[in-house]
Amino acid sequence: MCEPAYSVAGGLATLGPRALEIRDLLEGRFLSWAAEIGAKPMIYPALLRTEQLSKVDYFRNFPHLAVVASRIRPERLEEGYAKSQGLLPAVPREDLTDGTFVLPSAACFNIYLHLDGQVLEQTRYVTTVATCFRNENEYNDLRRLWSFTMREIVCLGSPDDVKAHLVSFKEKIMAFAAAIDLPLTSDVASDPFFQPQSSRAVMQKLFPQKEELLYGDGLAIGSLNFHRNFFGERCDIRAADGQHVFTGCVAFGVERWIWALLDRHGDAERVVEVLGA
Repeated sequence: MCEPAYSVAGGLATLGPRALEIRDLLEGRFLSWAAEIGAKPMIYPALLRTEQLSKVDYFRNFPHLAVVASRIRPERLEEGYAKSQGLLPAVPREDLTDGTFVLPSAACFNIYLHLDGQVLEQTRYVTTVATCFRNENEYNDLRRLWSFTMREIVCLGSPDDVKAHLVSFKEKIMAFAAAIDLPLTSDVASDPFFQPQSSRAVMQKLFPQKEELLYGDGLAIGSLNFHRNFFGERCDIRAADGQHVFTGCVAFGVERWIWALLDRHGDAERVVEVLGA
């Protein structure tokens, strides 16, 4: 019997050698696209400060997703834990310090926070990958995980540059998907960044903020996100002319791509063959 490509328990996935081979082939493709536009590869800290995230309205828009990092209170270590025996099913909330750090729910937040207060002399392209975390009501195989991998390719610049970035990547992704026999559709999705009554929300009807790339029964394996100048303003990132930059990101849910490819082609060996062709 062949060893499974992966296993999942409680929203946490373990990828075996064949799934990792698929992941590496996908990452190679995503990174080649990033290199074509001169995107600067970056790796950021695995923790974000709650103070920083509040600057971009994270806790107003996404409090339900937040996985907060804490520590055991020093005064509880000796009495409650140093002498403990047996299994510990949970750390009681009263033993924890305030949560001043959050695990990222998307890879691109770090990019904007890292560039806080900077002036960009020209359009900037950045790519990063992160292990992301989201609290969900339920988890489902590789389709919906508590901990997952996200690759993003971000453009910071003028409105026209950002729109061109998103349009060109949609074309790249759809052409790639067709070449590997992975049928995708696209659909405009909602996102809570803008309040319904705001001028930005009105503009969103003309220029959709989020477009999802869907496989099968509506599984979003990627997205194209137009933030307008939201992050430019909140993080005071400016272009050479003094205006706040616009931003847009292309996001890939890596485990979802793996699941979709396995679902479409049946087994890992066939997927590797298709991706390597």
